[in-house]
Amino acid sequence: MAQDSTVRKPVRVWVDGCFDMMHFGHANALRQARAMGDYLVVGVHSDAEVERNKGPCVMKEDERYAAVAACKWVDELVKDAPYVTTLEMLDEYDIDFVVHGDDITTAADGTDCYQLVKDAGRYRECRRTVGISTTELVGRMLLLTRDHHIRGSRSVRSPIQGVDETAVTNFSQGSMPAGALTGIAHYLSTSKKIIQFSSGREPRAGDRVVYVDGAFDLFHTGHIEFFKRAREFGDYLLVGVHDDQTVNAIKGGNFPVMNLQERVLGALQCRYVDEVIIGAPYSVTKDVLEDVYHVDAVVHGASDQPLDIDGKDPYALPKERGIYHEVDHPRLDLTTTAIIERIIANRHVYIERQARKAQKALAEAEAEQREKEVRAALHI
Repeated sequence: MAQDSTVRKPVRVWVDGCFDMMHFGHANALRQARAMGDYLVVGVHSDAEVERNKGPCVMKEDERYAAVAACKWVDELVKDAPYVTTLEMLDEYDIDFVVHGDDITTAADGTDCYQLVKDAGRYRECRRTVGISTTELVGRMLLLTRDHHIRGSRSVRSPIQGVDETAVTNFSQGSMPAGALTGIAHYLSTSKKIIQFSSGREPRAGDRVVYVDGAFDLFHTGHIEFFKRAREFGDYLLVGVHDDQTVNAIKGGNFPVMNLQERVLGALQCRYVDEVIIGAPYSVTKDVLEDVYHVDAVVHGASDQPLDIDGKDPYALPKERGIYHEVDHPRLDLTTTAIIERIIANRHVYIERQARKAQKALAEAEAEQREKEVRAALHI
């Protein structure tokens, strides 16, 4: 009897967005969307589109494109995607349906960005990650600027001087419009989420294991380029992420901006990362080099490395063993501090943006509630 030779068409899924300061909440949405189909296409809006509909981005469009492309659940990137998703765009990329979080996103004119695809029956929802958003991260950095950034006993003049302190305080306490949507919070991770983000892959026999470590705060394209270069030294990339107390002791001030769990998830979503040591020691020890896996190479960026709290070189042991390497990459200029400085330099703009986004979020929440009521009435 002849066998059915029909081959199932791969299900192609579309997700679009700004992906400003690409964080693990974005990555979790992409993970869920990818699980709904076989191939994930992600459209990223240009700076001009975002400015017109939402306000200024912290990260430039080329940085946002690179960050999305580095997410391990993304199969294809589409640059300069329209802010309002069109059926023509979906047909051009042979998309079966669009996935978006369980909240409404509106364009500059107040219309639902996904109404067209909803009406066409080509819309699915995924669960939004509570406790993390770009707005949340910008708020944390605005609060960071209220304190001196210090190293040891050396004081640095606060860059927040001249800013309306009431506006910043109101933001932190959630007393701006829609304050409940803009208050400062920290995401609480679970073992399930870490498992979902983990590759689960072990080094194969003969694989060279490469170790890198750092804070990896506000995960960005500088980190991505570093991971990409480091992985070239072997076959398996092991990333050590320092705990909050260690980062704060070394960097001072209110660093890190993101807590340990948040920074671990940021690293795990990157396609170049195979495994993470949670709360790795600042100095590379014998345990790090031998107990997790046998480490063949330790790689660090070609930049100044602060000494450990005891005044010793944190890479003394791998240097002694002859396995230490330094790498350059094209985004050495992009650091966590540089991102914070962007916020500080334009602090008035971002404080105003936060207030506008709070008002917009309130309107979107009201629209979402009305849509739920309509769906319930229609028993959808």
